[in-house]
Order: sequence, then structure tokens, then C-alpha cells
Amino acid sequence: MIFKLRDIRESKNLTRRELSELSGVHLQTITALEEKINNPANAKLSTLLAICRALGCKLSDLYPYERNIA
Repeated sequence: MIFKLRDIRESKNLTRRELSELSGVHLQTITALEEKINNPANAKLSTLLAICRALGCKLSDLYPYERNIA
């Protein structure tokens, strides 16, 4: 699964610390999600929604659909 948190955050020119402050999500949580220390698929919905609000994106932007074409 592709998780696009870092790409979206960087496209908004935000540091992890700034995203943490804007979203109310702990810096350690954001770092763990970006580094895949914590599996993004197991993240709390409330955490992901807070991050999305701060980034001005949709939840589906964090987990873009990839179609495997054989």
C-alpha cells in the first residue's frame, strides 16, 4: 500500500513539526507514519482526519488507489 503523507506534506512546504502543530497530532506519530514505523493502515481514523484537515486534503489522497494492470 502506498501512503502519501510525506509527499503531500512536502508539497505544502510544511515540516513535520508544523503539521503536528496544525493538526494536533503528536510529532512522534507523524514521524512514525511517514517512516512506516507504525503501519498507516492501523492508524486511528481521527488521527488521519486531523492530518487531512491540516493539509487540506481528503483521506483518499493519503491512500491513492493503484490499479494493477497485468
